[in-house]
Amino acid sequence: MINGDILRNALISAANNLANNRKQCDDLNIFPVPDGDTGTNMGLTIGAVRDIKPSDDTVSDCAAKAASAVLRSARGNSGAILALFFRGFSKAVKDMDTADADAIADAFAKGKEEAYKAVMNPAEGTILTVIRRCAEELRVPVIAEGK
Repeated sequence: MINGDILRNALISAANNLANNRKQCDDLNIFPVPDGDTGTNMGLTIGAVRDIKPSDDTVSDCAAKAASAVLRSARGNSGAILALFFRGFSKAVKDMDTADADAIADAFAKGKEEAYKAVMNPAEGTILTVIRRCAEELRVPVIAEGK
């Protein structure tokens, strides 16, 4: 089970990881044009979660704060798509104090739906693909070692 503080810390860790690998993401950027700014835009977008203050927030409150912060900081196409993912994620955990693995998997699926709905012609190899694959992988059953 995760609470709002654990979610906040996970989001900050994700933002830091993206910031640390921004150049690699920029170099991968080829669609819709090879402008080399996807990592930068997504880093600036998700970096807004660092401003969420530690508190006794529920998962619902933290996700709503994250969705709002990311939307206000969205940069470029990838940032806008990321903001839509967070909006869907937030909707899925609305009114939850804590979330288990199934709730997080549901939130990723809802985030994916929101992100895909906003793009007329979704293209493989974009942030949408990453979001879709994450949502799919969260649904893969874990097989215990030795069983």
